Amino acid sequence: MHGPVLVNWLLALLAAGAGTSCLVRLRHSPCTPGGTHGPLTRESDAAEALMGLGMAAMAVTGAAVPPTVWAGLFGLPAAGFLLAAAHAPAGRTHRLHHAVGALAMTYMAVAMAAASGHGHHRAAALGLPALTGALLLYFGGYTLWTGSRLLRTPAGTLAIGTAGLPQACRLTMGIGMFAMLLTM
Repeated sequence: MHGPVLVNWLLALLAAGAGTSCLVRLRHSPCTPGGTHGPLTRESDAAEALMGLGMAAMAVTGAAVPPTVWAGLFGLPAAGFLLAAAHAPAGRTHRLHHAVGALAMTYMAVAMAAASGHGHHRAAALGLPALTGALLLYFGGYTLWTGSRLLRTPAGTLAIGTAGLPQACRLTMGIGMFAMLLTM
């Protein structure tokens, strides 16, 4: 990314921690059709692990990796999530969110590659400002919504412990996406 080096590394650590947490949840959740660890939960954990670890890699490597690699890594799952959302009403909203995230990662990779081709005279903003702004609004809103859900529990107390871990990972990745888009 094009932010300060310290910010890039902190973002990478944050995203890697969230992605690793999702990967651990995926590994330890049983593959049962239904219940709290059904196929949709496993699919969500897998998508969030891919996004978290991919965000970490992109924050560190930036434009050093060809955009075709990032497009394959994020574009193919985005297409899969869009197809799954179109054909299965259960989990449609969640799949669309994962598709938006994967498409945003692809967009950032292509924008970074285009900017690196301009040498030291990079444009004032990478990518399309209207699209970047729309994605900033989406992920900013998603982060606020997820954070508010993390704080709400039936008893009115903070959701602390393993029950709030998936929400905390989603909040972390929403903040990471927002930060990555801000550095464009």
